[in-house]
Order: sequence, then structure tokens, then C-alpha cells
Amino acid sequence: MYWIGYDVGSSSVKAALVKSGTGEVVGTTRSPEEEMAITSKRPGWGEQDPEMWWDHLVRATSRLLRENNVGAGSVKGIGVSYQMHGLVLVDRQQQVLRDAIIWCDSRAVVTGRELLRTAGERRCIDRLLNTPGNFTLSRLKWVQENEPGIYAKVYRFLLPGDFIAMKLTGRCTTTPSGLSEGIAWDFKENKPALWLLEQAGIDPAFVPEVVPTFAEQGRLTSGAASELGLMTGIPLLYRAGDQPNNALSLNVMEPGEIAATGGTSGVVYAVSDTPHTTEGIRTNNFAHVNHTPEHPRIGKLLNINGAGILYRWMRDQVSGEAMSYEAMNQLAGEVPAGSGGLLVLPFGNGAERMLGNVDAGASVLNLNFNIHERKHLYRAALEGIAFSFVYGMEILRNDGVNLTAIRAGGDNLFRSGLFSRTIATLVGTEIRITDTTGAVGAARAAGYGSGDFKDLREAFAKDRSVAVYHPEKEGQTFIDAYGIWKEVLKRNTG
Repeated sequence: MYWIGYDVGSSSVKAALVKSGTGEVVGTTRSPEEEMAITSKRPGWGEQDPEMWWDHLVRATSRLLRENNVGAGSVKGIGVSYQMHGLVLVDRQQQVLRDAIIWCDSRAVVTGRELLRTAGERRCIDRLLNTPGNFTLSRLKWVQENEPGIYAKVYRFLLPGDFIAMKLTGRCTTTPSGLSEGIAWDFKENKPALWLLEQAGIDPAFVPEVVPTFAEQGRLTSGAASELGLMTGIPLLYRAGDQPNNALSLNVMEPGEIAATGGTSGVVYAVSDTPHTTEGIRTNNFAHVNHTPEHPRIGKLLNINGAGILYRWMRDQVSGEAMSYEAMNQLAGEVPAGSGGLLVLPFGNGAERMLGNVDAGASVLNLNFNIHERKHLYRAALEGIAFSFVYGMEILRNDGVNLTAIRAGGDNLFRSGLFSRTIATLVGTEIRITDTTGAVGAARAAGYGSGDFKDLREAFAKDRSVAVYHPEKEGQTFIDAYGIWKEVLKRNTG
């Protein structure tokens, strides 16, 4: 018997099968092979048709079952991970009213500021652990103000994962973790922040039924089962946003543990047992998957826009040839720590929340035409991105996180030993690289939600560490270079 997990992103839908009882990975797939389209009707907008997500989930399921010779009756349950912060609006017939406003859309920034002004910053930080920002609730308010005809038909607002759950079970539901990422969960009252909706003039009835993150959240309808090639009545047992789910997949569950991602943008996601924040302007705080009022587990998320996108730019614009990242890493490794005095600020991908929403831009400093080569640029780029991660972790420490462990997946910047060792040395904590995916994590979480495992740690015991990076014993050069980098950053951001 098997569990099936889905990771519904903005580029593709990934699916995974794991064995019941052991969590062993049987197979994975994705749909489409390339990337799903994101429409942008105006600069700064990003939308997708939610039915496109469902179509690719159906295709991924069919391929996964076929390629692994698994029959419909062998799948026991489902877990779902999804792209965070999106807004899906449905009417009473569960028909989508407009394309989803997804995570990369910035249209509601001004709306979020107005919500913050009317609700009060202190109250928002104390009760929501966040400011409304450009998140789901602000996007709903934007629709109310700018698309009244659509707003008048709204029955429920959903996050992307809630929409998938609706398609699977026929029920409109959400989770505490989901509402917290939408900035609509009151941590003091442990319930939806209906006061904020009322203050915004939004009908509180739009909030879906709240179900636990791990539990039976509904059962597969006959229509959904027919489309997916699965049995009617299979339970949906788990649902979480991609960042909390990624942390869970990496076995990050307890205070002080960090999940890090070094993709196009970078993410540092730390778990805390304290439901308050002093850095609510620079970080986001969500209910982690194992959060309860009795045992708080808050996911503190810090985003770095200028991460892998800088290294990709270096590859495309500086290498002058079809060079792989592995070849770039090898060249960078020929240069000692500190890059011969060359410094790179990687912030060239828009305003950085951790810098107070300042668009610092990217910079290359201290370039010497007589001594610096491409390999120095590659190392300085990796160091600059690593320094930005360390800077973010210092913010989290200031917010009360006592860093004890850092874990990352093996499919991004953390594959570079140079990059990972730089962070490990400056933070003073080893970094463990694990071979797993969000879809695998969602499938194992479904197993835990069914009672298949005695605890969450057991559910993820099968994960394989592919590398462990320890702090360098002689780390003063790293410390000196980071100190200079911070001084330059301070001058550039005021």
C-alpha cells in the first residue's frame, strides 16, 4: 500500500509515491515537463488559472501510477503541499470566479499598508505575528475595491492548497497554518482573525471551515477519483504551504532548527517556540505544521530575493560559454576565502524585506583588473549570497531563535561545498544536505496523519543525507570578509 503526495507549485505539479509503514520512496514525477504559464496583465502582476493546477495534478497522478505499476486500490491517502499566499475565489457552486492572484503578484502592496494603518501595527504584530503586507487577505481586499462584480459573487476565499483540497473532496476548508500565511490567523485567540476581516469590510463568512493540518480533511469524491484513477473515499490527510512543508520534509520541526533553500531566491525558515516577534517588519511568522496553542511552533520565514538568480546571471553573462554550475563551483574553489578582496552584494532582484524593503541593487566592489579573473567573480558571488543568508540568520537570532541545526535540500546552491561551508563557518553550525522533495514530504505527512507513524521524526527517518558541511577550523578570513561586506551593505542601505 502507498501514500501519494503532491507539491503544487507555480511552475509545475510534482507527485510522489511512498510505501505505507516505511516511508520509502517508490517513484516521483511532474507535470508539465517545462513550466506552467504565469500571466501578467500589468507590470508586477502574476496570475494563474487554478484549473490548470488541477489538470496537471491529474496528469501527474496518471503518469505516477502507470510508471510504477500501482493500481487504484493500492493508494491509502493523500497529502498536499502548495505555493503559498495565493488567492482563489469561488462561488457557491465551487466555480472559480477569476484567475488566482499568486505569490509573485505585488498589486496589493498599497492595500496592505492601508490595512496596517487602520488595524494598527502593534495589534497586528501582537496578534497576527505579521503585518498584512501583500498577502492573501490584502489581495482579497484589492478585489473588493477594484472588481466589485466579482467580489459580489464570492462564497469562499481559498489558498491554492485549499482549492486543490476542494477539487479532491468537494469541501471548502483551510488550516490554521494556511490562514496564518494569509495573515488571517489570531495566535492569541487561536482562531481566524475575524476582527481584521470586519475592520477591512470583508464578510467573515468568506473564511472556509478550519481543519487540522494532520487529520482527515475530507474524502475523495467519485468525480475526482474518476479523473485521478484512484478509489472513491480515499482520505486527504495533510495540507501545508510549500515552505512549512519543505521544512517538515527536511525534518525541521523543533525550536532552533532551520530549513534553508538557495534557489532563484533564498529562504531561511526557522522554527521557534515563542509566539511573538520583534522583527515583524523584516520577517514573516506562520503556524508551523506541528503548531498547537499548548506547544507553539512558529515558522519564522526570511526571504532573500537576490540568491541563485545572481549565480545564474554570472553563468549567462560572465562565463562567455556554456558553463555548468559545477564547473563554476570548481573554478571558484581555486580561489581562497575572501575572493582576493572582491565583494559582491547580491541584491539585484528588487526590494529586500530583510533590508527594510530597500532595493539596494547588486554591486561588485574592489575589482582589480590585474589580479581578478572569472574565478574570483564566481567565488565572490557565492560568498556574497552566503553572506546574505548569514545576515538573515542574524536577524532571526535577534528575534529569539537559538540556531541549533541547518538543513537544506540537495538541488540548489547548497550543492556547492564552498557556499555551504561559508555559511556553516560564520554561523557556527553544521549544514546537513538531504535528498528529498516537497511531494515526498507531503506523502509521508499523509502517512503520519493516518497514524502510520508514531511521531513525525519516524515518518522522515528514511531521508538520506548526501553531505554534511562543518564550520572551517580556520575561519578568521571568512569572518573578516563578512565584516567588510556588512559595512559596505550598511553604507549602501543607509
